[in-house]
Amino acid sequence: MKTDIILCGVGGQGILSIATIIGEAAMNENLYIKQAEVHGMSQRGGDVQSNLRISSEPIASDLIGLAQADVIISMEPMEALRYLPYLKKSGWIITSSSPFVNIPNYPDLQKVMDELGKVDNVIALDIDQLAKDNGVPRSANVILLGAAQKALGIEYDKLEEAVKRVFQRKGQNIVDANIKALMLGKKEQK
Repeated sequence: MKTDIILCGVGGQGILSIATIIGEAAMNENLYIKQAEVHGMSQRGGDVQSNLRISSEPIASDLIGLAQADVIISMEPMEALRYLPYLKKSGWIITSSSPFVNIPNYPDLQKVMDELGKVDNVIALDIDQLAKDNGVPRSANVILLGAAQKALGIEYDKLEEAVKRVFQRKGQNIVDANIKALMLGKKEQK
């Protein structure tokens, strides 16, 4: 088993929380994991990206090369497009369809989505609206994770257990909201 994942978005969207949950699930399965992160100066609105590599065999490098990623999970469509050169031909993009417009020259959203649509395996969801409509507005990132579950090759129950462990210190209401979000995403899988 080997899965190379690029997680991307902008600061404050929960990319690093997704990485923590995936990492927790992988470590609980006794898999090897390597992670490299770029925080957009750790501020809201800055580019945030993480390379996450999971394998049943030892991993030499924590960086993912061009055309090597199995999955791109993106909280923002333009960020998914930015990392598209890293995706394998058979890879998956799981992205929010709702832009986070934080620059004056943000490209036309339809053009961004058209480019992403050229990839064979794409799931694009309005996670912000799904989160609001279902009473979990702070868990949009976990909805995206749920939608990525099959592409990640991690069993759903393993991700659910990881969500419980990662959020348990924040209380049962936060755990419950994130479990609900994970299930909402799972229902959107292709």
